[in-house]
Amino acid sequence: MSVLKMQRISICALKKDRKAILEKLQSLGVLEVSHIMDEDDVFKTMDTAGQRQGFERAAASVDLALELLEKYAPEKKSVFAALEGKKLITAKTEAAVREERRELLKTAKQIYDLDRERAEQAAAAARYENSIESLMPWMAFDMPVKVTETKRTVTIPGMMPGGTTLESVYELLEEHAPQTEGADVHIISSEQNMVCLAVICLKEDAGAVEDALRSGGFARPSQNWDDTPADEKAELLSRIGECRRRIGAIEEQLSGLARQREKLKIVADYYRVRADKYAVLGQLPQSRRTFVISGYIPKCEAEYVSGYLREKYDCAVDVEELGEDEEPPVILKNNPFSANMEGIVESYGLPHKGEIDPTAVMSFFYIFFFGMMLSDAAYGALVALVCGVLVRKFPGMSPGMKKSLKLFFYCGLSTLVWGILFGGYFGNIVDIVSQKFFGHTVTVPALWFIPLNDPMKLLVYSLLFGVIHLFTGLGIKGYLCLRDRQYMDFFCDVALWFMLLAGLILMLLPSDIFASIAQTEIVFPHALNLAARILAAAGAAGILLMSGRSSRNPVLRIALGAYDLYNITGWLSDVLSYSRLLALGLATGVIASVINQMGSMLPNNVIGVIFFVIIFIAGHTLNLAINLLGAYVHTNRLQFVEFFGKFYEGGGRPFNPFRENTKYADVKEET
Repeated sequence: MSVLKMQRISICALKKDRKAILEKLQSLGVLEVSHIMDEDDVFKTMDTAGQRQGFERAAASVDLALELLEKYAPEKKSVFAALEGKKLITAKTEAAVREERRELLKTAKQIYDLDRERAEQAAAAARYENSIESLMPWMAFDMPVKVTETKRTVTIPGMMPGGTTLESVYELLEEHAPQTEGADVHIISSEQNMVCLAVICLKEDAGAVEDALRSGGFARPSQNWDDTPADEKAELLSRIGECRRRIGAIEEQLSGLARQREKLKIVADYYRVRADKYAVLGQLPQSRRTFVISGYIPKCEAEYVSGYLREKYDCAVDVEELGEDEEPPVILKNNPFSANMEGIVESYGLPHKGEIDPTAVMSFFYIFFFGMMLSDAAYGALVALVCGVLVRKFPGMSPGMKKSLKLFFYCGLSTLVWGILFGGYFGNIVDIVSQKFFGHTVTVPALWFIPLNDPMKLLVYSLLFGVIHLFTGLGIKGYLCLRDRQYMDFFCDVALWFMLLAGLILMLLPSDIFASIAQTEIVFPHALNLAARILAAAGAAGILLMSGRSSRNPVLRIALGAYDLYNITGWLSDVLSYSRLLALGLATGVIASVINQMGSMLPNNVIGVIFFVIIFIAGHTLNLAINLLGAYVHTNRLQFVEFFGKFYEGGGRPFNPFRENTKYADVKEET
């Protein structure tokens, strides 16, 4: 339950050691670069934008080549590939690939050049196929589909609207070119929307004939072919075959280049790391012979880093505490159990300076409420088993994924415990199976009670757990006030609210309303009832008078106090929010029981058993998925809205160290 303390480290070293020092800091990944030194006449920053962009382009080009290889020669991956994490390679392997980087860049260029050529070949084949499509209506024509001439005649091929006949064409010629003699019209093909024809006429009549035909919708072919349609089609088919053979050769060549995939991944990471290094290099103040690098470092790492640098290089290292007004980046540090819930806190917001890390306290309530919402022992055992096996089987998975699976592992264990307390095992499957297949009902007794039989009891306990959760949040706020010596704030904003709320709760417990809900009657001694009223009244009066203490205007002060006192409705709303523990817990059990009942309605024979198993597997898988999501979402809400709202703001900045941000592989550290 802590935030790692940060310090500022400043390193001044010789420029001849710059490369080695930067690479060491990048491999350690414990320094967030944040310079406090401005440029002057001696120390200036260098422009590394060109080099950085060059490395970024190189990494991007290799990434593109890898995407293309995945398209033509997909990498064989297991179903759980996402859990395997990045591949670990030795420094020797990385160094060997680094020596080949220029050749590998050429390989990457070859890959997308081949891809471009394949696209061009495919486009050409498509064009040829379109040309064949346009040739098909002319296949009966034994001349080139273009205007051809002899010594005395001209042949004009073209298209006219569907439904055109020889008679209609001759009528057009007679109407619009009456002086034409000897025109001969041939219908080549006739389709619904188009008629292909060829007109043979004397050279001197060609213009008049074409004008006459245009009046009826005549148009020349969009393409001209020098050979007959049959010959053109054969030629086009030959070209399509050549394109497809070339495409096959290209794909085979690309598949062969897939052997370079692992090296390409390593070299892409190399250029990515180099780009990050040059981005930092461009921020360094540098003189003629020295350079300075400064930033935030965890206190636990500062001594090792400063000692290593002083021992290896001729440099000055200064480690100092942060200023009062300096907002450092945040790294959470918790015990092995609570560390798995850090992602929940990070999704809400990291603590800013002066706030405590709520992860440890929240983690207990998170697991507690999650299990209560899902509350089926079989579901919990399944979730815990699956998550535990995955964590153990894939030790190389990313830290974030490992934390998430461990979180659900503990949530599964909590669900298992609550399921045993409530007697839920796939709903009431034991009762159903024993009754249906063995003729007598066997019931696994609940260690506590069955929520479906006593929902009001579960509601009372849900609200009780909610009050404990909220009071814990208010107590943490009180601790922060005492830690910061804000004693008046502690009394006015925490103690008075405890008095009011405790008094109201003690007044509620012996009331008829509570007795009707809890189905039990509580009787307090008269003195305790009187003390509860006094406690509530004193708390309310104190809040009314003290909440607006920052104002000297008495009227405004009372108005602010009354407004704060009205927040008692917010407390009531917060407490009632915990009824979702009841709602989701009942939903899991009810849906599971309905699924089991559906299966029990089938006949008691082989077919009935088969369908029973199918309904059981499908139904409970769906029920588990829905209620697992519901428990996750609503448990988060109880932490973010009800719990954090009492003491926690968040808004801290995550630690962003200068490190080797690789995408495909990590270099194994030498021991």
